[in-house]
Amino acid sequence: MADRRVYAVMGVSVTDASKYGTRIFKELAAQGYRVYALNPKGGTVAGQPVYRTLAEVPAQVYGVIMVLPPAALEEAVRQCIEAGVKEIWFQPGARDERAQQQAADAGIDVIEDCFMAANGLW
Repeated sequence: MADRRVYAVMGVSVTDASKYGTRIFKELAAQGYRVYALNPKGGTVAGQPVYRTLAEVPAQVYGVIMVLPPAALEEAVRQCIEAGVKEIWFQPGARDERAQQQAADAGIDVIEDCFMAANGLW
């Protein structure tokens, strides 16, 4: 069974700490989540590696928090399907009907909400 506190944040910026993906990543780490940062450019943020793809993450990820532009979501969902992710949180502004349907068709729980607000973290 996948650990429900292991998440990946897709859309972490390594150059702008004010971006939501980076803020979410840092706050989840501070709250005790095992959280992994993803950005196709790689790099580091808050002293942690930023993985280019979900396949590079060295753990089974339970859920993914999408902080991506809609045009990038279908590829991101494909990675989630391949990695056996159980739920995807589509943050406000990171929504695409085709990508969400693709996830739902694969049996992934699709949540359209702010992960942080819905879980009382912000």
